[in-house]
Amino acid sequence: MPINNKNIHPIHDSLLNKEEKEAQLNQKAITIWMTGLSGSGKSTIAKHLERSLSNNGFITKVLDGDNVRIGICNNLDFSTQDRIENIRRISEISKLFIDGGIITINSFISPTIEIRKMAKDIIGPESFFEIFVDADLETCEKRDVKGLYAKARKGEIKDFTGISAPFEKPINADLVLDTNNLTVSQSVEKIITAIKNKITY
Repeated sequence: MPINNKNIHPIHDSLLNKEEKEAQLNQKAITIWMTGLSGSGKSTIAKHLERSLSNNGFITKVLDGDNVRIGICNNLDFSTQDRIENIRRISEISKLFIDGGIITINSFISPTIEIRKMAKDIIGPESFFEIFVDADLETCEKRDVKGLYAKARKGEIKDFTGISAPFEKPINADLVLDTNNLTVSQSVEKIITAIKNKITY
């Protein structure tokens, strides 16, 4: 719960606003939120999407599960409570980037409808673009270079999404990428087509 501290005085009203930052950067800021099982292709697509947008003059920031967990969220585990806190922190960080006019590309399992709704509510529906990176469990296990699924099936990793913890598919995602069949390049092309009007100033 937020701390009720009368000595905290935010200065948002005296700072440059989102619209001024967007005008300066000549782009509109949104959060591209990719959700899906481990191994579905989220991080790979994020990296290639960042490169493609950068090549076209857009300023972006990628937030990825592993990178965030070794930094801002390194005190959290994978319990339900800590998963929620992990996504809450990420959402607040994304909101700050949005206020700075930056396009954020987020790749997080974010396994439940409720947890993704929380992220959308924090960031703001108008700035939240949800992508379901859809690959079946068999495909994800075949791509698992880290060996995480094998460890989860042996019981060495608890609360592993898709094995010992549930994944709830998005009901109304803004875009669905069937990465069982789409290449990375095709996925990136579909994303850029879908978001072009949302990020073009």
